[in-house]
Amino acid sequence: MPTPDQRRLLLWLPIAAVTALGILWLSWPRAVAVDFARVTLGPIEETVSDEGETRVKEAYVVSAPLPGLMQRIALKAGDAVLARQTVMARIEPGDPAFLDRRSEAEARAGVQAAQAAQKQAVATVARTLADLDFANAELQRYRGLAASHSISANDLDAAERRARSAAAAVEEARAGQRTRESELAQAQARLLAPGLVRRRRGADCDCVDVFSPVSGSVLRVLKESEGVVTSGAPLLEVGDTSDLEIVTDLLSTEAVKVRPGQVVRIEAWGGDGALAGKVRRVEPYGFTKVSALGIEEQRVNVIIDFTDPPERWRRLGHGYRVEPRIVLAAAAQAMKLPQAALFRDGDSWAVFINDDGRARLRHVDIGLANGLEAEVTRGLAAGDEVILQPGERVADGTRVKARG
Repeated sequence: MPTPDQRRLLLWLPIAAVTALGILWLSWPRAVAVDFARVTLGPIEETVSDEGETRVKEAYVVSAPLPGLMQRIALKAGDAVLARQTVMARIEPGDPAFLDRRSEAEARAGVQAAQAAQKQAVATVARTLADLDFANAELQRYRGLAASHSISANDLDAAERRARSAAAAVEEARAGQRTRESELAQAQARLLAPGLVRRRRGADCDCVDVFSPVSGSVLRVLKESEGVVTSGAPLLEVGDTSDLEIVTDLLSTEAVKVRPGQVVRIEAWGGDGALAGKVRRVEPYGFTKVSALGIEEQRVNVIIDFTDPPERWRRLGHGYRVEPRIVLAAAAQAMKLPQAALFRDGDSWAVFINDDGRARLRHVDIGLANGLEAEVTRGLAAGDEVILQPGERVADGTRVKARG
């Protein structure tokens, strides 16, 4: 019969074995569930994209050519206009300003002085007319006496000179009278009250018409209501919406990769499919722009032309939002993989491949990349299975399995 020690050993030995197996099972490395993707052959493009907006290539701001009272503008945004034919706005002379009490008193005194000067001029005209009548009558008598040789020729010449002098004095007096009448009207004009001139003028308008500089349509009415405008005040903006371009501001680090003539796909414009375009100009002047996160960024404007027929994008207008995607480089048949499989290992790019259920580290060289896919130029072969977004649990030699 077994001894008590043997019985205890037989009892605890299976328990210890089961416990050891459980600890071994719990500590045994399990396969990490991951997502896989294959290295494939196909086309790839390296692009840069940002938000942009359409704009008329040649937009004109119509401004007031002189100060005055502008009548209400009847045109609306979208109305068609013809160059040098369509009246954009009408400007009439403005009302005089109010006079303070001292200025009004001075103006009334000036009217009284002008009235007195006018009366004096009328009296001067009457006096010179009397002198002219006397000189003409004297000249007639002298001519009769000269015919009978009763006076000398010198006396007749003197009489004629006095008659001509009297006639000239009458003209001078009448000119003075007209001057005094103008001075009176000028003095009375200083007393005109605001609004009185317009009431007297009625429907007649001695206006200056402002015409459209180009044919196209009204983009914006900057000042619609009637009101006083200063010289150079903007009134409307006009342009030809059939001649559009796109402007997008790129980071300066991206703009240095863009060159005129590069192909552009215009996406998210509101219609079916992407529109085609090409880069026309990269502006040489950068500017600072604060992002939505409050970060100052150096931006550069890139100008893009449409290459599709106008019938495809005619529904676009001035200031519409689009998303142009500029193709920096492209390859028709490249070995590529999802960019989510790449990570940095020191100074090199690396991936984990699936080697019969084990993760194996591979260093690779990258060519074109567009944020979604990357071209592999060395380190992998078409058909290799790579691990997407490997975490800290994945290392070289780790057992892996497909997430499922």
